Amino acid sequence: MAITHDYLTQKGGAERVVLAMHRAFPDAKIYTTLYHPEGTYPEFANADIVTSPLNKFSFFRKNHRAALPLLAYTSTSLKIPADIVLASSSGWAHGFSTTGRTFVYCHSPARWLYLTDQYVGSSRRNFPAGVALRILGPALRRWDRRAASRADVYVANSTVVQERINDVYGMDVDILHPPHSVDIEGNREPIPGLEDFVGQGGHYLVVSRLLPYKNVDQAIEAFRDLDKRLLVIGAGPLLEELKAAASPNVRFASNITDAQMRWAYASATAVVAPSHEDFGITPLEGAAWGKPTIALRAGGYLDTILEGTTGTFFDEPLAACIRDAVLGFEAEQWDPAEIKDHVSVFSEDRFRMKLHAGIEALILEESPV
Repeated sequence: MAITHDYLTQKGGAERVVLAMHRAFPDAKIYTTLYHPEGTYPEFANADIVTSPLNKFSFFRKNHRAALPLLAYTSTSLKIPADIVLASSSGWAHGFSTTGRTFVYCHSPARWLYLTDQYVGSSRRNFPAGVALRILGPALRRWDRRAASRADVYVANSTVVQERINDVYGMDVDILHPPHSVDIEGNREPIPGLEDFVGQGGHYLVVSRLLPYKNVDQAIEAFRDLDKRLLVIGAGPLLEELKAAASPNVRFASNITDAQMRWAYASATAVVAPSHEDFGITPLEGAAWGKPTIALRAGGYLDTILEGTTGTFFDEPLAACIRDAVLGFEAEQWDPAEIKDHVSVFSEDRFRMKLHAGIEALILEESPV
């Protein structure tokens, strides 16, 4: 048994899913193209991780997007000597080479190939990343479709990803929602420098990678001139640009610990989720603390938010729409107990049970989920 993932270089929902997979199959080695221990979750130190030769270069470990022209070849060259491969993929891990049977858990067909403008930002089409994707796109799409066709089982993490897999690969697949894996009992630790800003709580919270399609810039603009505080937790290439554009009632934190994340969630009023997400695990993380979410009416949020019970929606990822939703949100009544109860549907125990059943069915060549 082996687990594969595109690259372990950041802290995000997909990486938390890999940790849940490893807890489900603790003896499995994890194969990946790049591993940057300082950039991802410390729990990966407990796993046996095998990397590609590309990992020798610290520049790529710290800047995995710069390795894009090399990753198709690197992925194909990475040999997995296992009978069963559980691939956590958003574009590369389903292409790792193995003679064993493969169960692909798809976070999304590669955004950079099939939703390029959304991924790089339509205003950045002529930036190096956008130019590179236009040049490499046709060859990478051929490689990607071949990789997908070799899988024995393909599973989507949400309804929108299920539809995207059908559009891109022509496959009808089942859905297995990822778990939230939130520990609300652990210790809490203030984020240095934000003690006074957070104070006794009441702030709004964005937890996101800082990429164009996440629309964090619109959330920041929405809070301009509002008598409310917004804490943005995340890292990415837009960090300095977003900081420069933010008003004084918006603060940032990056690369924080789980204890610091618990501190930020515990005293928040609500989560703000403005991005186009394939699944969107942040509303579930907030819900584990009894916090509602103000989210874009799109993507995976439609799977995880019960409107009027665990959150509310806005229809466009624009500052004016987000601002109106925040102002309307405070007129509603929210029941923390009801919000927490909803999260049980997305428990790690349920995910592990479904995953074990899927792998066992693959071994027996039966229906996967």
